[in-house]
Amino acid sequence: MNENVAVNLNSPREIRRAGLTALSDALGPAGAIIFMQQFESGSGDYTKEKYDGPDISLDEISNQILALNG
Repeated sequence: MNENVAVNLNSPREIRRAGLTALSDALGPAGAIIFMQQFESGSGDYTKEKYDGPDISLDEISNQILALNG
């Protein structure tokens, strides 16, 4: 890993590239992806949306799964 790489701090694209390279060098490609996934902010209102779903019984869910699997 080259720690003396000059990065144009006025270029978001260049900063992003250098950051991804540093992460990949330090953690490997899979580790870099796992690290970045920790910062996914998501969207919506989970607390509200979890109660907005349809009321469905476990038997109905089971029947739907069985129907999909033929």
